[in-house]
Amino acid sequence: MKKLLIAGAIVLGCLTGTAQVRTPMASPNAKIEQTVGLTDVKIDYSRPSARGRSVYGELVPFGKLWRTGANANTLISFSEDVVIAGKTLPKGEYALYTLPKADSWDIIFYKDTNNWGLPEKWDENKEALRATVKPEFLSKNVETFTLNIADLDNDYANLELSWERTKVTLKFEVPTKKVAIKSIETAMAGPSASDYFAAAQYYYQSDADMNKALDWVNNAIAKTPQGQDVPYYILRQKSLIQAKMGDKKGAIETAKQSLAGAEKANNFDYVKMNKDSILEWSRK
Repeated sequence: MKKLLIAGAIVLGCLTGTAQVRTPMASPNAKIEQTVGLTDVKIDYSRPSARGRSVYGELVPFGKLWRTGANANTLISFSEDVVIAGKTLPKGEYALYTLPKADSWDIIFYKDTNNWGLPEKWDENKEALRATVKPEFLSKNVETFTLNIADLDNDYANLELSWERTKVTLKFEVPTKKVAIKSIETAMAGPSASDYFAAAQYYYQSDADMNKALDWVNNAIAKTPQGQDVPYYILRQKSLIQAKMGDKKGAIETAKQSLAGAEKANNFDYVKMNKDSILEWSRK
């Protein structure tokens, strides 16, 4: 009997030592990772819910700094310098604080990210950037505080804060063209066919120098290994560049070559795109 009691005590001790109580957090953590152009944006924050409480003006008082979420600092980082309200915010990680008011909000990027909520003493020298925006009234209630990166473009996006019947939107601009052109110029020191193609494609899409774009796509074609067909997607890009430069006749001839290659590869998307373009350019 004594042995049974001892064994039972050991088992109970093991269970007590390994058991962990798991309960849901009142304000669960969320992470956002979004690439805007060529800039990586990351947000790490906690999401409180209203749960029947009045939020702005009560739970989150007007005229007082807010941690912009719950628990530890809401963190936001940018892999490149960005521009907000005409001011440059250097790349890096920041704590995101806000100063809500009835008719305007201050959004603050704070250099010290090691606080639980608000710093004990606010230091204006640690403000990397502050921008003022107008809040927007929502027709539908948002129960849980939500941060989002929306309205994506190669050169900008919007940081959105939504809760209750209020949404705040802050536009930030990213240096896509600067980063892309720098990478293109670096690659041109020893470019491959794919480098030339990517450079030509970007210049075409961003309405940059079409003469350079045409030169690069021709270089991509020239680097096709002997005995192999020029890839139809490269020929397709060349036809688009020629058309944008006003050379419809040349564009049609190149599109016909791309069409033949696409038909040979059974790529029906490119077959249709080329046929549509040839028809369109023939009418002009």
